[in-house]
Amino acid sequence: MTHIESPYLDLLKNRINLSSIPFSERGSRLMIFQSNHHFSIRLAERWFKRDGQLSGYRNRPPIVDDWRFTDSDGNPLEFSITSYPHRIDCDTSIGRFTITYADIETLLITLPSAKCGMTFRANLDQVQTDRRGGVLRLTGDIRRHIAYTTNARLLRNEARASNGAQHIQLAFDAAGEQKSLLFNITPRLGFNRSVPDSALTLETAARRWHDWFAAAPQVLPQFQAQYYYAWWVMRAGLISTRFYTTREAMTPSKIHYVGVWQWDAYFHALAYRHVEMKLAKDQIRVILDHQREDGMIPDAVHDEGAVTHLTFPVEADVTKPPLLAWSAWKLYETDHDREFLDEIYEPMIRWNKWWFEKNDIDGNGLCEYQHPYSSGLDDNPLWDGGMPVESPDLNTYLCLQQESLAKIAEVLGEKEDAVMWRERAEAMAQRMIRLMWDEGAGLFWASRQGTRINVRTPFNLFPLITGRMPKEIAAQLVAHLTDEKQFWCRYPVPTVAMDDPKFNALQMWRGPTWVNVNYLLIDGLERANYKDLANELRRRTLETWRMNCAVVL
Repeated sequence: MTHIESPYLDLLKNRINLSSIPFSERGSRLMIFQSNHHFSIRLAERWFKRDGQLSGYRNRPPIVDDWRFTDSDGNPLEFSITSYPHRIDCDTSIGRFTITYADIETLLITLPSAKCGMTFRANLDQVQTDRRGGVLRLTGDIRRHIAYTTNARLLRNEARASNGAQHIQLAFDAAGEQKSLLFNITPRLGFNRSVPDSALTLETAARRWHDWFAAAPQVLPQFQAQYYYAWWVMRAGLISTRFYTTREAMTPSKIHYVGVWQWDAYFHALAYRHVEMKLAKDQIRVILDHQREDGMIPDAVHDEGAVTHLTFPVEADVTKPPLLAWSAWKLYETDHDREFLDEIYEPMIRWNKWWFEKNDIDGNGLCEYQHPYSSGLDDNPLWDGGMPVESPDLNTYLCLQQESLAKIAEVLGEKEDAVMWRERAEAMAQRMIRLMWDEGAGLFWASRQGTRINVRTPFNLFPLITGRMPKEIAAQLVAHLTDEKQFWCRYPVPTVAMDDPKFNALQMWRGPTWVNVNYLLIDGLERANYKDLANELRRRTLETWRMNCAVVL
């Protein structure tokens, strides 16, 4: 079996544990899990038309379950697993079974050179066996198919229906080399039943992953294990195009969050710009493909639709913070692609216009969140008293967006636009100072219907990151940020001040540190000429990330 010498693949040996972390591939909707000497295969698909619930897929049974390796008599074999990004080796008493991806819909299982077998249960309603394997089908509103095919001599190929599922029992004479089973799971009418060369397939899979890791910028040795695991997530988390998912896109979790969330997409684009620029730009394009006529961009996009309105916890349109132009400019700084800016300039203008036309309810020039999820900070205590909320973070984003639009307009030769956007960005900063700044507290306050919201979060500091605050205001904000009782803990920055009554270390946006918040602060501190502090926050953020801590204070 050909071996690719790759420090990256070796570094991630056994990092994919197959219990909480499935074995998957770029663009694939298949996820392989393992427990108690058997496997299951789940699909990263919602099936909203069948389930009637956006999150119903989280509880849906695997499409393939109780998948076991056996001896030739059908007795289950115990096995030990060694996982790599590109393969799973399963060592048994009769030899090794190896699982890899032949393509995004097809698994190749190489068989030990012996008489052996395999059993599995497929949650589909039809089956037809043949001389090389068989075809299983799920019919109805959602149609999925499985073709299993072997180039080994079949000794047994039995199918038995029970409780709406198909139980398959196989036995092979796999003596010799290059004997495999192909597992094609697809929504398509055509199947992949041509069994490929197993050594070449494994080599190709290894090369795909090696080249991905090798393209990433290098980091210091102490960060490498976590760093390349993060890049594994960024590749394995990509889903293929399907219906509303118009581009290959990164989903926050193939297990729990199958879809593309708007501000997640912006941050994903910033990462992908370092390895594959088209992929980075497609994270932005996939959400702009579903921009409404009034300029609003959806909160999220999934295969069967876009999320633009929710009835919980309040009924309102739902979107995400306006970081589009800010992220697009960072992509331009990397590759200087004027054409991409030209492509998305008008959609960005419509997006910016939507915020001011639809979300400045009191007409004071500052915008409000009308749904808590539009903030990206879903359960932050800023929203406890209800909506709408006029928040410093939102208006900071709008200031940054208009500043970025000015730079973009300059590149495109739209000089009048550039002047206008710069003036609007500066006016936004001054408006926040006039209407949100509290000299006595040294904070920018969020408000609801003109009443101050008395909770301290890093988002009360966000106008600092515009780089437009007077020195005396910036100094007070930095004093809050670096206060060890509030935000400057060992692993900053908590999402509520630690000495605030609303702080909760174990609740999502009410205490735990989030890397994207730190990224925005680091980027903004540099803009505000606090470079040493930005470097220290970067160092602490990397240490938090290296320790792999979900909640660290």
